[in-house]
Amino acid sequence: MVPLTRRLFKKGLPLSVGIAFLLAAPMFNPIVIASTIAAFGIGPLLFWRIGLTLAIATVTGLAFSTQKHPERLLRPVAWMPIGGGSGAAPVVAVFQRPGLRDGLHRTIVVAMDEFFEMGYYLIIGSLLASLMQTVVPQSALLSLGSGPVISVITLVTLAVLLSICSTVDAFIARTFIGTFTTGSMLAFLVYGPMVDIKSTLMFLGVFRPRAVVYLVLLPLAMTLFAAIALNLYTAW
Repeated sequence: MVPLTRRLFKKGLPLSVGIAFLLAAPMFNPIVIASTIAAFGIGPLLFWRIGLTLAIATVTGLAFSTQKHPERLLRPVAWMPIGGGSGAAPVVAVFQRPGLRDGLHRTIVVAMDEFFEMGYYLIIGSLLASLMQTVVPQSALLSLGSGPVISVITLVTLAVLLSICSTVDAFIARTFIGTFTTGSMLAFLVYGPMVDIKSTLMFLGVFRPRAVVYLVLLPLAMTLFAAIALNLYTAW
């Protein structure tokens, strides 16, 4: 999602729309929805996961839409201003479709560029995630599974540290049934696909540090609030 979003920024996609896409896409795809249904069935947890993900992605995107100079939140490699001053809307160049041979060559070149540039962040993030899984005893985190507040914080932390792919995280969350609160499992399923160690490092290849801080903290605050509220005020 990160390399794709960066390419869309270069083609003139507004920052706020790209942010919403970046946060929502890991969950809003048929494979993840199907895996969630396979793990929990068609029920409240599925609907809450879809609804809360949509709400968080939308609100975060709207928050970034208030930025008057969105290019200041992106690294130079992630945007291509064309014409106009700093306050003018970017002018998108007329696209001319290349021939099959030239198009195939350009596709390979772009793929190689993205692989080596973004792969750097992905490898470092994977190493850090593996280190966390090795050093931090999961039993120590799982022992904190009771309580409406501490359980949510525990599973959010676990989601970030484990950096599990969103296509399989529902089956991991299923193992927490009976040990953790429902709100904490929802937080695990919502925040983990949005922000983890690997994605945070990849964010730094596209966004400036200040923007990455907002990308991490805004979804975190909304996830914690929603999950804790569910634990406190619902019997589900």
